[in-house]
Amino acid sequence: MTTIKATETPKLTNPVLVVGLPGIGNIGRVAVGYLVNELKAKKFAELYSEHFFPFVILEESYEVKLLKNYFHYWKAKGAAKRDLVFVTGDCQSQSPEGHYQVAEAILDFAKKLGVKDIITVGGLATGEVESNPVVYATLSDAKLKEKYAKMKLDFDVGKKVGYIVGAAGLMLGLGKERNMQGICLLGETSGFPIVTDPKAAEAVLNIIVKVLGIKISMAELENRVKEMESFIKRIESLQKKAVMEIVKESKPQSKGDELRYIG
Repeated sequence: MTTIKATETPKLTNPVLVVGLPGIGNIGRVAVGYLVNELKAKKFAELYSEHFFPFVILEESYEVKLLKNYFHYWKAKGAAKRDLVFVTGDCQSQSPEGHYQVAEAILDFAKKLGVKDIITVGGLATGEVESNPVVYATLSDAKLKEKYAKMKLDFDVGKKVGYIVGAAGLMLGLGKERNMQGICLLGETSGFPIVTDPKAAEAVLNIIVKVLGIKISMAELENRVKEMESFIKRIESLQKKAVMEIVKESKPQSKGDELRYIG
């Protein structure tokens, strides 16, 4: 079961859906999270799913926090501008079927808001630290290439990878089935485990603001990255522990085995 709880239903003008979830280099989470913060976008809905990792985070105030994805909206100023809907989150699904269920829930919800265009953000791992990361692009329709021709994008991503795992690619594929068109922006990054890549996030951000025709300051990006990195590392650490416990539980226990989890 995947559930979306909304606190309001905003009236939006020709909105664009911008999705950035944790992944390789955490580029999507950082880039889109930074946009939400700089534009002071308003949170209006939350998504949680049985396909997320089976644990809650214990806050310093001893309250429990469920892993979620979050929806924010931003109303553009000016008649020619388009409103934006952002999706960020604590995690992605831990299973293939969960990826489909969560992505479809997000797209169905977005379609009710009037979304027809999608921008997703992810990372492309090279195994090396890139001083000037390239931003690669994939499209839901080849006809869109002309629209983005003037952007500094590399469309030869297919020569480097044959597929995109997770929300960044799946949202475009499933969106196409719903007559939505979109672009996936992949920042070139090392792909090292639990390493957030601010340079790649900034490179992607520079493209996004041009595509959307908005202006933001990059001055706080470094501080914002440090804040996010600390939280993301904590989530990933807890995920690894959860995986270990799931593996242990799936094995037959001997009489001497101890129960290693709480709850």
